[in-house]
Amino acid sequence: MDAETLSHALEAILFTSGDPVSVERLQKSLEEPREAIESALSALRDRLSYGRSGIRLVQMEDAWQFCTAPEYAAVVRRTLETRRPPALSGAALEVLAIVAYRGPVTRAFVEKVRGVDSSYTVSSLCDRGILEEAGRLDVPGRPILYRCAPAALRILGISSLSELPPLPEGEELPPSDGVSAAASEDEP
Repeated sequence: MDAETLSHALEAILFTSGDPVSVERLQKSLEEPREAIESALSALRDRLSYGRSGIRLVQMEDAWQFCTAPEYAAVVRRTLETRRPPALSGAALEVLAIVAYRGPVTRAFVEKVRGVDSSYTVSSLCDRGILEEAGRLDVPGRPILYRCAPAALRILGISSLSELPPLPEGEELPPSDGVSAAASEDEP
């Protein structure tokens, strides 16, 4: 498939999907090399950004999705009369930050860091698709591990957790309870 046709196919898929689509899935469906797809996606993202289009192509780790250009979000909201989703509470932001910086982690780890029961907040963030299960810790009771979902990256305005800024000088989160090494292989 030539570069222009590939670009048009990617536009059609991403527009129709509405959700993030992984490069692996695009590669399998289009039967094109990963490098060609990544190159076409980058070129499309640059073209939309450079042309000051009303839409943007954003990358979230290994997935891509169309979204509204930030400068047009208010007019789209007014036009479609959609209500802005409620902002995250302070507790929800704390939990999200802990999981983003130290995830995957157990709810008990989050509670240890925060010093308060976080059951409701973790559950609420999972229900909203901001956190997701990432397996289970290989210890008695097999507690659930949580990690940031793609929606968390959108909320934080980053494409990967590696883009998180460093913690301020003197502020440290305790090390996670060794969950990444002990996580089981059965992902949700």
